[in-house]
Amino acid sequence: MAREIEIIQKEMLDSVTSNQTLSEITSTSKVAVFRLFIYVVSFSIWALEKIFDIHKTEIDQAIYEQKSGTPRWYRNMSLAFQYGFDLITDSDKFDNADYTEEQIEDSKIIKYCSVKESLESNRLIIKVASEEGESLRPLLDPEIASFSQYINEIKYAGVKINVVNNPADKLLLNMAVYYDVLVLDANGSSKISGGKPVETAIKSYMKALPFDGELVINDLIEKLRTVEGVLNVHILNASSSSFDTATSQFTEFAPINVKTIPVAGYFEIVNFDSITYVV
Repeated sequence: MAREIEIIQKEMLDSVTSNQTLSEITSTSKVAVFRLFIYVVSFSIWALEKIFDIHKTEIDQAIYEQKSGTPRWYRNMSLAFQYGFDLITDSDKFDNADYTEEQIEDSKIIKYCSVKESLESNRLIIKVASEEGESLRPLLDPEIASFSQYINEIKYAGVKINVVNNPADKLLLNMAVYYDVLVLDANGSSKISGGKPVETAIKSYMKALPFDGELVINDLIEKLRTVEGVLNVHILNASSSSFDTATSQFTEFAPINVKTIPVAGYFEIVNFDSITYVV
């Protein structure tokens, strides 16, 4: 780990003091030539040690991520998928010859991915999503067909893969927001800006959730209680509905008790009609 510049300077100054030949150099002026030289050398040593630290971190990360066959490896390979490109023969790398950097980047349609081991032996669950504007979206039929073929080609023998490419789980929030009448009106609008800060905060919380991460009701309440003009929040009922691939329909809304992980890996808020504002 890189030492601080001051520590390196002190070691060099102590070395000067203890050296019989240099011990007569005793100036305490900050602009003394020998002190300026020591600072320049100390800074150079510090910069070199920082470079070594960065290099070590990058090497450690590369080794960690390149362990083939791990969930992290499958995630990295999924994010590296290029729609419309072919693999190099007998390789898990795409043939990018004669293509521009922009074309290569545009072909990487999988923007979000989560890989977890199933309770069933030798099965991995890969959840994927693309994006459209600022919203997440499932892959289109041709896209998911191509991705599934790619996974089948690169996966390890004997490993079963279940790819989840569902529309967003639907989320309903029935809540009472106790508000400050000096800041918000009865509809939850800011009296200064006219926007609806509670709805904005909910969207912000949902966007900040990691892909395939847990929605924790208490964390959402804590987030909303920091909104200017909000005195307290009571979530009367939170429920979600996921897409059933067997029926191609969304399931009935089920209550969320404490926390939940979306089946699709992400949520879509149906509407804000169930938010009431209480003085």
